[in-house]
Amino acid sequence: MSTNGASNGNGHGNGHGNGHGNGNGHGSDKIVAITGGSGFIGSHVIDALCLAGWGVRVLDPVAPHRSDVDWRPIDILDTEALVGELVGTTAVFHLAASADVNVIHGDPRRAVELNVLGTTSVLDAARRADAGRVVLASTVWVYAATEGDIVDESTPFSPDTNRHLYVTTKVASEMLCRDYLTLYQRPYTVLRYGIPYGPRMRDSVVAAAFFRRAMRGEPLTIDGDGSQERFFVYVEDLARAHVLALAPVAENRTYNLDGDQPVSIRMMAETVRELVGDVTVTYGPSRPGDLRARVVRTDRARDELGWVPQIPFEEGMRRTYEWYLERDVRTAAVLPVRDRA
Repeated sequence: MSTNGASNGNGHGNGHGNGHGNGNGHGSDKIVAITGGSGFIGSHVIDALCLAGWGVRVLDPVAPHRSDVDWRPIDILDTEALVGELVGTTAVFHLAASADVNVIHGDPRRAVELNVLGTTSVLDAARRADAGRVVLASTVWVYAATEGDIVDESTPFSPDTNRHLYVTTKVASEMLCRDYLTLYQRPYTVLRYGIPYGPRMRDSVVAAAFFRRAMRGEPLTIDGDGSQERFFVYVEDLARAHVLALAPVAENRTYNLDGDQPVSIRMMAETVRELVGDVTVTYGPSRPGDLRARVVRTDRARDELGWVPQIPFEEGMRRTYEWYLERDVRTAAVLPVRDRA
């Protein structure tokens, strides 16, 4: 689960300022607010929204990656500040959360505060501001709270399953969305992300770790024989689904957004080796307790939103490698000559 980028983890700072925006870049009177917009997935959602002509308001203590959107350094736990920023918004994408399972394990109370109370704060601020629909970033890892090898959006949660605290916080957040519909008639949409990868991914993602090591000439170490399979989804495919989810058909619906191609860890390592060059791949003992991936059906997203993944894994990895190369060039350009090596 540590590879899961279901949320961006940037919506929990202490900034409370207003008026830091730079315009929405499109002159649109339809504004979509996004918490955690400065994180990995959030930054690509911003790009997709801007490309589709939406005005964007980023609610994140960290500045976004582009200057043509309206930025407000807001803490998601500051409900009063959120209310003021959500007035007049057409929709609210709630991506801010603590998603790194190692961080969550180290400070579980903080994780629950950010993920569960943070979602409550966003839902209640949207209610009080009479904002549009709240779109929650969830994860296909919620199926760790279910039974069965093939799952879809109708698969019920079970209280008797073994799961990570992160999964529990996401299940709770989904239930909160449903409760706000029941109690306050507040509309919602839940997007359950598969494992995302692509440019700007955080360093804890397995693909990022492989690229970093390979580009340093270090061997790629795999736990076990590398036959473990996961479904990865390219981040731009994931971002495109957010724009589609603004359609009326998505109101009060839940969608799985997962890849359609099983990828083994060995295949990922070999793909990195083919892209980077002469890299050694080594194998170690299997990691105990490694979760077996379920088959997550995405038929509903296809049938109702017209969403299917478009970027094959090999192409997505090539684009990601090109981004790493461009980033290294940009970094070297601003370093003193003695440090560029």
